[in-house]
Amino acid sequence: MQPTDVIIGHLLDDETLTLDELARACGVKPDWVVEHVQAGLFSDGSVAVSTQRFSSVDLRRARRMIHIERGYDAVPELAALVADMLEEMDQLRTKLRALDPKK
Repeated sequence: MQPTDVIIGHLLDDETLTLDELARACGVKPDWVVEHVQAGLFSDGSVAVSTQRFSSVDLRRARRMIHIERGYDAVPELAALVADMLEEMDQLRTKLRALDPKK
């Protein structure tokens, strides 16, 4: 696998990724992940990022943030705020579907 290869697939909820795997899956360098985690923008804000394991939720959030940062030239804090809002909208849509499964 080349350093520029991007991993595409579905991460199961009980599976986790290492720092390098998350970075590859997102198409970024591990430094991007470390900076964003330590800034508290996703995951648990741990200073021990190199040994941390990342969930499918972390992967989805990181990909959203990267898309927002690159697509809209947004600063990381703004990308995290937009990701928060999108996650909240996803949760609300899920609740609405549970109330009215016809939609």
